[in-house]
Amino acid sequence: AENGDKYSVLLPTYNERENLPLIVWLLVKYFGESGYEYEIIVIDDGSPDGTLEVAEQLQKIYGEDKILLRPRAKKLGLGTAYIHGIKHARGNYVFIMDADLSHHPKFIPEFIKKQREGGYDLVSGTRYRGDGGVYGWDLRRKLISRGANYVTQVLLRPGASDLTGSFRLYKKEVLVSLVERCVSKGYVFQMEMIVRARQLNYTIGEVPISFVDRVYGESKLGGNEIVSFLKGLLTLFATT
Repeated sequence: AENGDKYSVLLPTYNERENLPLIVWLLVKYFGESGYEYEIIVIDDGSPDGTLEVAEQLQKIYGEDKILLRPRAKKLGLGTAYIHGIKHARGNYVFIMDADLSHHPKFIPEFIKKQREGGYDLVSGTRYRGDGGVYGWDLRRKLISRGANYVTQVLLRPGASDLTGSFRLYKKEVLVSLVERCVSKGYVFQMEMIVRARQLNYTIGEVPISFVDRVYGESKLGGNEIVSFLKGLLTLFATT
């Protein structure tokens, strides 16, 4: 790989046994084709459905240098999953993405290209620009997502068009410094990362992505999460 760059992909999982083989296969495919050095770190939070066993099988197939298993005993949340994952990351760049196939690994080379073009501290996938889009979402979800982003833009003026997305590429040290500062949980966490990045004058690039709603399993965005999202947003507004 040129420049000796290496990319660590953090995949927090909870009940993703159906999706994990496919997402890993796609990651291996697109990294392999583009020739970048990479590793995939699976952080399973004690999934009762056997996700970890599937991950162990995948590790046998692709090798321990490519698939690292860093499980935790129980569901501890996204922010701490990233902190946990970064500790084990050997790359100087870190991708974060969902393991549920809503984020397609085919965009990874585009993230890398964008980052190198501008030397950005982080590159965020956006569903709201260029060719980006959302597929398989019902109208309610689309309105909530658009509305959430709109409210955020108005309150926080963060200078990025998609704040609740969780498909991103970070310079490792930037991700470390941001995660240490973030206090939110859940969906607000992704947003806080961008807002804090702005405060710290980190540079942000954007790549249009299409986002596909979960192939298997139930959507994780329920009414109570929308309420907590808005609460978290107002807290952020009050503290930034």
